[in-house]
Amino acid sequence: MASDLLNFYRGTGRDGAGRAIGEIWCWDHKRLEMVHDFVQWLFPLPEPSRFNPDAPLLSAADIASFRTEGDLQARAQRSLDLMLEFFGLERKDGAVVRAADFARRAHWLEPLNHNHLRLTRIMLFLRHVGLTIEADALLACLLDIAANEGEGTVSERTLQFWRATKGA
Repeated sequence: MASDLLNFYRGTGRDGAGRAIGEIWCWDHKRLEMVHDFVQWLFPLPEPSRFNPDAPLLSAADIASFRTEGDLQARAQRSLDLMLEFFGLERKDGAVVRAADFARRAHWLEPLNHNHLRLTRIMLFLRHVGLTIEADALLACLLDIAANEGEGTVSERTLQFWRATKGA
């Protein structure tokens, strides 16, 4: 029997708030910013969330399913693309790059922004489910942004967390 998380990701189940994944994929940027309990469903981790104790945990069986089922990987990439667009980024030729609207979307590029935690979670999830190319590309982009545009907006501690995702 599939977990609640896999049912949600496959589009046959709902998250803890009763939402289907397809509904979340249609949210506008304002809603993505204002709602805080969906990220743990789109990008679950094996560890409990401090901010959403009802969020699912990514089990070894879930990880195995994500790593072996192309449809689940494609759905994880769709979730990634949703959040990249939200951040003003996009996947292009195997890299993550600034999108044309990056300057307008870079609201997260400020000290202690909660989206820094979201970005850490996204990279960790990608690594767990075997999307290491995407995780590496996002990390490279974020480090470049922090070095060239984010002076004083991304803390050294956040950079340490981002870099540590590489070893996850």
